Amino acid sequence: MIRLARHYGGHPQQQWPPLFYGILRNRITDCLRRRRVRGRVLRWWSATGPDDAAADLPEQVPDPAGRPEEQLEGGQLLERLEQALAELPDRQREAFLLRNFEGLDVAQTALAMGCSEGSVKTHYFRAVHALRERIGAGA
Repeated sequence: MIRLARHYGGHPQQQWPPLFYGILRNRITDCLRRRRVRGRVLRWWSATGPDDAAADLPEQVPDPAGRPEEQLEGGQLLERLEQALAELPDRQREAFLLRNFEGLDVAQTALAMGCSEGSVKTHYFRAVHALRERIGAGA
């Protein structure tokens, strides 16, 4: 948020959400690169490097939500969705998540992803069809 305010404070307010997601995407990419390099260095220095590097994975955080009985059906669907999303190419996954989970329109998504609106439509279309095939086949 500080980077957004510092560098883009003069931009119109409707441009802030896609700019924020673009900044966030770049920071996540930087973090993943650092983690990959750290994993290589740890692996080189000791045999326990990869285990230590994976110790902070988000998947290891317990679900703070309610009892399992209440979430069984929704949890299974969510699990299939997460698996299907993980199998998508990065750009398709990014377009799908920005459009559906963050509620950005095509223009805002294009600005956040740093590509054209037509490219966003193509990535989103392919993601939706791939997800329908993967989740629909398992339902």
